[in-house]
Amino acid sequence: MSKEMLTAIFSCVFLGSVLISSVSQILLKKSADKTYDSRIREYLNPLVIIAYGMFFCSMLITMYCYRFVDVSAGPILESAGYIFVAVLGAIFLKERFTKKKVIGMLVLFCGIALFSLGGYLPFFNK
Repeated sequence: MSKEMLTAIFSCVFLGSVLISSVSQILLKKSADKTYDSRIREYLNPLVIIAYGMFFCSMLITMYCYRFVDVSAGPILESAGYIFVAVLGAIFLKERFTKKKVIGMLVLFCGIALFSLGGYLPFFNK
């Protein structure tokens, strides 16, 4: 398999890892909205444990992806998390999209697209 193909595949896996991390943030926010009997139950409940487990798996996946994805591309791919969290928050937490949020997401999306089309990712260099 060519280096460009591996980079493309692992860039997608990297984005999957960012999505996993975003879902875990939503789980933590869901858990924070609840009230608990004791301080220990705030931190030792299924939502929190699952969310931190997902964070850990996301970190491992991301570290592995850096074997195939340029280090300069990592922060760009990671910034997609802001978009994922906003969309997931609207779906699962019924958060509203404000004008500032929409503008911010558009700026992020344009930045990711410009970086990708600018030749920084090897599979867009053709």
